[in-house]
Amino acid sequence: MSVRRDRTHYLYIAVIAAVVVGVVIGLAAPDLGQALKPLGTAFVALIKMMISPIIFCTIVLGVGSVTKAAKVGRVGGLALGYFLAMSTVALGIGLVVGNLIDPGQGLQLTDELRQAAAAEAAKGGESDTVTFVLGIIPTTLVSAFTEGQVLQTLLVALLAGFALQAMGERATPILNGIGHIQRLVFRILSMIMWAAPVGALGAIAAVVGATGVDALKSLGVIMLAFYVTCLIFVLAVLGPMLWLVARVSLFSLLRYLGREFLLILSTSSSESALPRLIAKMEHLGVSRPVVGITVPTGYSFNLDGTAIYLTMATLFIASATGAPLAMGEQLSLLVFMMIASKGAAGVTGAGLATLAGGLQSHRPDLVDGVGLIVGIDRFMSEARALTNFAGNAVATVLIGTWTGEFDRTRATEVLSGRAPFDETTLLDEHDDSPPASPPSAEQDGRGADRDREVMSPA
Repeated sequence: MSVRRDRTHYLYIAVIAAVVVGVVIGLAAPDLGQALKPLGTAFVALIKMMISPIIFCTIVLGVGSVTKAAKVGRVGGLALGYFLAMSTVALGIGLVVGNLIDPGQGLQLTDELRQAAAAEAAKGGESDTVTFVLGIIPTTLVSAFTEGQVLQTLLVALLAGFALQAMGERATPILNGIGHIQRLVFRILSMIMWAAPVGALGAIAAVVGATGVDALKSLGVIMLAFYVTCLIFVLAVLGPMLWLVARVSLFSLLRYLGREFLLILSTSSSESALPRLIAKMEHLGVSRPVVGITVPTGYSFNLDGTAIYLTMATLFIASATGAPLAMGEQLSLLVFMMIASKGAAGVTGAGLATLAGGLQSHRPDLVDGVGLIVGIDRFMSEARALTNFAGNAVATVLIGTWTGEFDRTRATEVLSGRAPFDETTLLDEHDDSPPASPPSAEQDGRGADRDREVMSPA
């Protein structure tokens, strides 16, 4: 087992080296760097290919193995309430910082930037809230898997889980089969991860080759302010909440998820780390039903980083174009954007399209200003993705604690390194058999999951 962990350790050192090489290539040979973009695109596509089956297996096994359907509803309702509260806090922090620094002064729009802004506005206008809600329902029962829609997969998985729950003992063979499929899916994912250095090199080389250093210098203020604001939110809001509620150190949790953060940094997409977050949260001691509901839902509704980005980018554009927003306009526009952005957390560049679409619908005179940040949006999307990911990790622990589905003793063992995560299978190897059947009525709905979580990997 130690040999396997050492091999994956070298893999992520290779990712860091690939990022450095990608930056050098992008600066020294911009054309070559841009030509390497398909490598990064292909790696992210491989990761996204695995998301729907992983979410389906996790949720079906979680929901299907609990006795009371009300338990799932309680977790979902609590999670949505928490997500709304945190998004509001993130918006407020972004508003305060954006109004204080006024980062858009002195910038000028060019015809090229106006054209880029118009293109992003067209993307953002393709969807509205009604379309988003109707889009949760897949065309067929299996199309959710073929189209890669997270919320569609979530809906199908919930329906399947509740159906298996109602079947009682007759659901045992199906649960066993899905458990084996889950092990296969995670094994495939662990194989894909060996392509991470190649994907990281291609992604970083392409973006550096396209933007160069000048774009970063001219817009350094808004970038730095955005990164600092995200850091403040994570350390001053999420950290204290995590300690007060779950008695878990934020730094210990972030260190435990270090490889996932590195993966997000190299791909600029939090969606690339979603399957690993599901596996690691279960390993940490959060019960399978809580993980299965909170993590996928959080990827669509818990957009802390995106909320901060939309706030600061809007104020930046308003200042740069000489058309500052009144406080009432700021609040109404940003509430609209927060609603319109649901479901786009893991998609690189979706924040820019949401920003442009929101401005198009509320303040068309500001849409041209989106072109000012097109050049650096790729770099800002990294901070969005990292903050969204941290927010979802913390939310999973908090929801687990509030619902009594978090094993703090297990978490202490894991975070201290005494119960290491198996990087080879992304599952506990000792657990060779999936949940056999739903627990009996006299159990509290957590027994099967808790037995699995308390044991250490072999």
